[in-house]
Amino acid sequence: MGVNNLLFLENIEWFDESGKELLHRIPEKGSAEIKYGAQLTLRESQAGIFFYQGKAVGAFGPGRHTLKTANIPLLTKIASLPWGMESPLRAEVYFVNLKIFTNLKWGTRDPVAFKDSELGLIRLRAFGVFNLRVLQPVLFINSLAGTQGIYTTQEIEEYLSRVIVSRFNDYMGENIDSILNLPAKYDELSEGLSKRLKADFSHFGLGLANLYINAITPPPEVQQAIDDRSRMGVFQDMNKLMQMKAAMAMEKASEGGDSGNGMGTGLGLMLPAMFARYFSGKEDAPAPTGTAPSAKCPDCGNTVPPDAKFCPQCGHQQIVFRQCGKCGKNMTPGAKFCPRCGQSAEEKPEPRFCTRCAAENLADSMFCNQCGERL
Repeated sequence: MGVNNLLFLENIEWFDESGKELLHRIPEKGSAEIKYGAQLTLRESQAGIFFYQGKAVGAFGPGRHTLKTANIPLLTKIASLPWGMESPLRAEVYFVNLKIFTNLKWGTRDPVAFKDSELGLIRLRAFGVFNLRVLQPVLFINSLAGTQGIYTTQEIEEYLSRVIVSRFNDYMGENIDSILNLPAKYDELSEGLSKRLKADFSHFGLGLANLYINAITPPPEVQQAIDDRSRMGVFQDMNKLMQMKAAMAMEKASEGGDSGNGMGTGLGLMLPAMFARYFSGKEDAPAPTGTAPSAKCPDCGNTVPPDAKFCPQCGHQQIVFRQCGKCGKNMTPGAKFCPRCGQSAEEKPEPRFCTRCAAENLADSMFCNQCGERL
């Protein structure tokens, strides 16, 4: 504000140094004598409202205005003569900032209850920002700012945040069935909530320029349940999940390289087939008709396919089948001839001895059944 005379206001203007003032009254306290012909300067983002005897008597837009009888009541020293040079005709000028005030915060101070169709009754927190501007200066002054000398966004932000949260709760309950569907609906929620808040803001001559939802978050335990559910979507059922975990544990054991009995090496060889069986859904499929019957693993008792060399559950090397010395086909216990080539079961092939521990192994063994050494 420029003041060229200590007794009378001759040049009236205002600059918002803080960037947060919606309204500034000149003078900030009481009223002032405004000289006849004084200059009023307003910027493009400002509006000026004159109050005289407690009432708004004139509104001014951007530009430079000369205050004369034509546009405001006569405020001259002539009228003050009967009162001993102390004029009773005093006035105030309200500068209203019409720019858009951005990045104002809104959010829930305490979690609010929400009935989710899938998760039940849960409590949510919501956060976001909104942009605000003054649309009707006179209504804004009369209904909200009153006679305050300075009115900033800080004084109204908390109140408007509570209004937004209140409407947000109602809108969520009417339009969202489950928070599992929220991520794809933030824009839709923001737009619908802005329309609902329009009437609340207009009561004070304000406009909601934009509203954004940054996050809607459930409590940690609910978030953990959502995360677990998303992981379950990778698997068809709990059985496959448990099988996957068992296979991963076996893979870890195989990386350890058990030196006692070659279990680490054996498990490492079995893993590709096990993963293939788990994800194909054929781990429990019956053996085709006409093939050799399955046997039981002597270690864990699970069913072992007839051509398996290791138990798919515990990795135990199978020795329940005899192999044909000629073609290598597995023969059921008690068989006298090979079902593939007719070789006599009495003719035993020469065993293979481990070069590391000297243990005896089957003729076609690739690894020692005692120490796991490659033969």
